[in-house]
Amino acid sequence: MSSLERSDDDLVAAAQRGDGAAMDLLLRRHYDRAHAVCRRIAGSTRDADDAAQEAMIRVVRNIDKFDGRSAFGTWVYRIATNTALDELRKRKRRPQFHVVDDDGDVPEPADEFAHRHIDDVADRITIDAALAGLPEEFKAAVVMRDVGDLDYAEIAEALGIPVGTVKSRIARGRRMLVEKLGNQNPPGERPISNPPNEP
Repeated sequence: MSSLERSDDDLVAAAQRGDGAAMDLLLRRHYDRAHAVCRRIAGSTRDADDAAQEAMIRVVRNIDKFDGRSAFGTWVYRIATNTALDELRKRKRRPQFHVVDDDGDVPEPADEFAHRHIDDVADRITIDAALAGLPEEFKAAVVMRDVGDLDYAEIAEALGIPVGTVKSRIARGRRMLVEKLGNQNPPGERPISNPPNEP
């Protein structure tokens, strides 16, 4: 069996015995999704990079405390979510400095990793702005479900709340997103699914 075929449980057991290669493989296996969770909660790539890195450090430092009561991925995403929320709280306490152009607009900060995820920057910015407007408890639940692809039970365990509360927060968070995103085009300029045939 190649190392890539080993289960998380097998790798965790090896990592807890001090196998650095197993720990490295676990981190690589779960980093992208943990980063995506941090990105959606923290709202900027730079803060997400910091949060994801800090989350990986916490995973390594606490691997001996992981008891297997949840899936390893759930445990990692819980750490990533809490770390991203910590990053948000720290950011709120920091003084904010912005570069303002001649028109008084605040340009987006440079994203040194933009080449990794540029499929639709405009949509991402719009969605990020809408997510930023959600209360933290709703944002965390929606991101863990829609970005982290965790099920309700995993989210409940990660956030330490009942499954019913998770469902309620996701429903309310999604409803708020729909209200914030809405249809950005005025009537008459909205795209239609079946455009009329040309004569």
